[in-house]
Amino acid sequence: MSARTWDLVRHRLLGLWAGLALLYLFLPIFIVILFSFNANKGRFNLTWQGFTLEHWQHPFGVAGLGSAMANSLEVAAISTLIAVTLGTFMALALVRYGFRGRRATDLFVFLPLATPEVVLGAALLGLFLTMNVATGFVTIVIAHVMFNVSYVVVTIKARLEGMDTHIEEAAMDLGANEWTTFRKVTLPMIAPGVAAAALLAFALSIDDFVITNFNAGQTVTFPLFIYGAARQGIPPEVNVLATMILLVAVVGMIVNLVLQHRKSRAERPVMLPAPVAAEAAG
Repeated sequence: MSARTWDLVRHRLLGLWAGLALLYLFLPIFIVILFSFNANKGRFNLTWQGFTLEHWQHPFGVAGLGSAMANSLEVAAISTLIAVTLGTFMALALVRYGFRGRRATDLFVFLPLATPEVVLGAALLGLFLTMNVATGFVTIVIAHVMFNVSYVVVTIKARLEGMDTHIEEAAMDLGANEWTTFRKVTLPMIAPGVAAAALLAFALSIDDFVITNFNAGQTVTFPLFIYGAARQGIPPEVNVLATMILLVAVVGMIVNLVLQHRKSRAERPVMLPAPVAAEAAG
């Protein structure tokens, strides 16, 4: 077998292996979408029994499901807003300024990422019980902010470290103060990193079960509802809502890609024909 033939075979095998890996990753998602249309004949939605749109017509037909989803969305929105605000300024401080305890702060930022969730959840529960704080909606928000801040700092910090500081220095040389420089120069430049951090924090918050389970009290979120319903049979409406969340994420991703493509085309320099360029230069 020649070297060229072997390279072609290896390329095809690599593509096949990548396709099988993607199929393995996406197969559970396809099952969730498929069983949102299942005409189940009982409490359990585990075997295919026919096609129906009934569950899509009444996605909140199961008692408690609507309030659980509302709680998850509220917790995710509030915790993301707080985490992005705190994390952005923490990342700025770690990248732009030198201060005593900077290395220790960096260590503490990465610590929640390396700590198992069950340990974080139990530690937070112990803290709340020691301080006589009743667990519920507020404690869930506090817990989610705690682990989301680390992801936000890491994401925005990576964006800041790759940014040219001369632009900020030029803005301040032209008379802008620190706040104006941040608002009109730094923030627009790190906006993609901030948006990525916000999306990541929102997804982690709405998906979290372990830490939420420790600190939820009587508040039920979407993952906690699924866990409770699994003991009696997960209703198809859960698959419907999960599919809706997936569709919203996919649409948001497509919109982002389209906007980035348009922005790159708008920023691409226009190449003039040689005669026109020569005439313009003359």
